[in-house]
Amino acid sequence: MHYPHKVSKKKQVRKIGFRARMRTARGRKLINRKRRVGRKVQVV
Repeated sequence: MHYPHKVSKKKQVRKIGFRARMRTARGRKLINRKRRVGRKVQVV
């Protein structure tokens, strides 16, 4: 049986976490878009 590829939590957070998003202009735009819609923005 093959197991799915497991990415470490630390690597995942560094790549797509809240702070990673806040580093780029596009990421900040994305977070603001989610907030406008009324989504709770998860701080990973």
